[in-house]
Amino acid sequence: RLIKRWAVGVKNVLRNDLPKKTLPTGAPKRLISQQLMARIRFLAVFIGLLPAMLFAAGEVYRPVAVTPPPPARELRGAWISAVATNADWPSKPGLNVAAQKEELIALLNRAVQLKLNAVFIQMRPSCDALYASPFEPWSEYLTGTMGRAPQPFYDPLAFAIEEAHKRGLELHAWINPFRASRVEARSSVAPNHITKTHPELVRRYGEQFWLDPGEPAVREHVLQVVMDVVRRYDVDGVVFDDYFYPYPKKDAAGRVVNFPDDASWQKYGRPSGLTRDDWRRQNVNLFVQKISQSIKAAKPWVKFGASPFGIWRPGYPWQIRGLDAYAGIYADSRLWLANGWLDYFAPQLYWPVDSPQQSFPVLLNWWTQQNIKGRNLWPGLNAVAVGKEWSVNEIARQISITRRQPGASGEIFYHLRTVVENQGLADLIRMQYGQSALVPASPWLASLPPVKPKLMVVENSRSSLRVNWETAGKTAWLWILQYRTNEVWATEILPAHQTTRTFENSKPDVIAVSAVDRV
Repeated sequence: RLIKRWAVGVKNVLRNDLPKKTLPTGAPKRLISQQLMARIRFLAVFIGLLPAMLFAAGEVYRPVAVTPPPPARELRGAWISAVATNADWPSKPGLNVAAQKEELIALLNRAVQLKLNAVFIQMRPSCDALYASPFEPWSEYLTGTMGRAPQPFYDPLAFAIEEAHKRGLELHAWINPFRASRVEARSSVAPNHITKTHPELVRRYGEQFWLDPGEPAVREHVLQVVMDVVRRYDVDGVVFDDYFYPYPKKDAAGRVVNFPDDASWQKYGRPSGLTRDDWRRQNVNLFVQKISQSIKAAKPWVKFGASPFGIWRPGYPWQIRGLDAYAGIYADSRLWLANGWLDYFAPQLYWPVDSPQQSFPVLLNWWTQQNIKGRNLWPGLNAVAVGKEWSVNEIARQISITRRQPGASGEIFYHLRTVVENQGLADLIRMQYGQSALVPASPWLASLPPVKPKLMVVENSRSSLRVNWETAGKTAWLWILQYRTNEVWATEILPAHQTTRTFENSKPDVIAVSAVDRV
């Protein structure tokens, strides 16, 4: 309609139909020149108004051969603990269902505000479950009593996955494989807990009970538990922390107490021909390898990770001193990484940069050198120490060092509530991260990119623009929306359910959308 009005105006000009005074016969030539100039000026106004008229009708968008800048890729994660002092979630045992849901949603919202992109949530602390397990009892950390289901009933893991994915967050199920009880336990043991159903598989060590990794039935039971989670829930990953064989304890005389696995050693260890220490390491190695293979066979896109003690052995590298995880808890985590059994590796580097015998950058550099398969390496950072052992600037230094370290691609904070409740730390992380980032890719899991989406303009007015997009084939896990305005690019990472974007009072020069899959 506006273009038609413009065309009519131009036609009138060309026909000399301008509004004008009647000129007397023999009028001076200068008046005729003024009349001609008036026509020209009028025509110029109409022509000059054309872009504005077109803008009022909407900018014209068409496909263009412009490649947006690659989006940032950096793992920005946090642990969500269920059992520690000042636990993340639930904040205390026995909260009602509404309060549990409210707490978790609040934590996930804060994670998004901090520009995190993954959470690692504790779902199996001690052969119990914060989800509807067919094999193990409900955790007391959820309901206050082991074996008691939430009322009204809901499945916390399914709820957590749904809420995390709504926000574009990966959710990894954090599982403790062999611990069977904790000193802090308050309720009585449920009848279907493994210490009751299969006491022959359980060993008492100090004040705690542990499954014996030397028993094949133990490894099979934990495998069954892990694969139940993988098959029934839409988790993005499964992660073990640093507990395999228990950390060594000492008796009153200061001597290390041996883990009481004589029965399994006599039955399975001695016939193997291995030393007892090598046999224990082999038990854990076989278990880790089997978990890795089983996950890949069931759901190749589900990532398997470990977050072991940050020191492999004292002397590696030469100046490092501390617990010998290889000999003390029989965790040969360097082997798991070197063999590619893990999709990501998050060593707990909970020491400061300037610690001479446990230096954060020295250990980080050493671990990247062991990563010969090129898996994702994301060090764990000790957020709990901020305000106690060191200042918030220590975390800033560690993030900076990680970003400069070839082979490292992000970090995981222990733990989320500590970050959320420390305003200085939260402000620092938000400032460090700036724009959103994708989780680093895992190309060994899949090499084909997702199908290119189709981008459409669906509303284009004077003041707003709305675009939609869709893709054929499998549903995308995330969308990358990028747009350029005045030569400056902006990037947004959007969850799968969001397939539209409205621009109010601004219209980018270029708009691009890409699909992201699970790996």
